[in-house]
Amino acid sequence: MLKQIQGLHHVTSLASNAQSNNDFFTKTLGLRRVKKTVNFDAPNVYHLYYGDEVGTPGSVMTYFPFPGARRGSRGVGEVGVTGFTIPKGAIPFWKERLSSLGISGISEKSSFGEDRLHFLGPDGDQFALIESADDRAPWTGNGVSEEEAIRGFHSASMRLRDGGASAELLKFMGYEEVDKQGATTRFAVPGGNGAHVIDIEVLHGAGTADQGAGSVHHIAFAVDNREKQLEVRKALMDTGYQVTPVIDRDYFWAIYFQTPGGVLFEVATNEPGFDRDEDTAHLGEALKLPTQHAHLREVLESKYLEPIRD
Repeated sequence: MLKQIQGLHHVTSLASNAQSNNDFFTKTLGLRRVKKTVNFDAPNVYHLYYGDEVGTPGSVMTYFPFPGARRGSRGVGEVGVTGFTIPKGAIPFWKERLSSLGISGISEKSSFGEDRLHFLGPDGDQFALIESADDRAPWTGNGVSEEEAIRGFHSASMRLRDGGASAELLKFMGYEEVDKQGATTRFAVPGGNGAHVIDIEVLHGAGTADQGAGSVHHIAFAVDNREKQLEVRKALMDTGYQVTPVIDRDYFWAIYFQTPGGVLFEVATNEPGFDRDEDTAHLGEALKLPTQHAHLREVLESKYLEPIRD
C-alpha cells in the first residue's frame, strides 16, 4: 500500500465559456483565480485555475473552457459531485447567496453525518458545499467572509457501474474504507491534506457518461515532490497500470493513468507551485504561456483567447 498520496491536488473539468466560468468561481463562490494560462495540448483554449490565496494543493479547481462546447451527459465512469468544505453553520448563508444569484439545482441533503448544499455550475457541473471542521485558511472576498468561505476540497464522488476494482485501487493508493451508506462507499487517507475523501457510488444499471462541458476531465492526487511521484509511478506500473511518463505542467509535475471504472487519475507534485512565475500578490492576473507556446502569444490573444473581465 502506498503512503505518499495525501489527498486531492486538483480537479480539472470542461466548460463552454471562459467568462461565465471565471465569474462563477470568483464572483459567486469567492475563490481566487490563481493562474490564467492555456491548455498544453490545445493552446487556443484557456486553462484557468481557482483556489485559495496561493493555490494550495487540495484547493484548486481547474477548467478547460472550450468555446461553445456541448454539455456532457451524466452516467457511470465519471466524477459526479465535486465537494468543497465550508465551516459548520454556513449553509444558510450559501443557500441565500446562491439563490439570490440565480444558481440552479440548489438542495439541502445530509450524508455520512454531514450537512450538504448541492447546486449546479454554469454547464450543469455538480457541486456540493459540505459543512465540516477544517482549519485550512480560506480566500475571502466578493462578499464572502472568513466565517463562510470555502476551505478547499472536501471530496470527489465517482459514479461507477462496478466499484470493486476501483475500491481496491484506492486502497492500494493509501485510502481506507471508512463508511458506507446505501450504494455509496466512503474512502479517506488517514491524516490527509483536508481534501482526502473519495466516495464511490455504484449504479449498476446506469448508462455510460458522455464527457462534455460540465464534466470532470480528471482528478489529481497530491504527493510532496518528484521523488515521491516516481515511487508512486513505479508501484502502479508494477501492479499492471499503464502510467504516462512524468510531464512538466509548469506549476507541478504530473503522471496520468486510466482507472478500472473509467475515471482518469493524475498524480501531481506539490512543487513548484503557482508562484513560480508570478508574485503571490498578483497570481492569476497575467496570461502565462508554457515555454513551447510562448511564440504564439500574439495570435492567441488576437484571434482565440477572448479577454476575461475581472
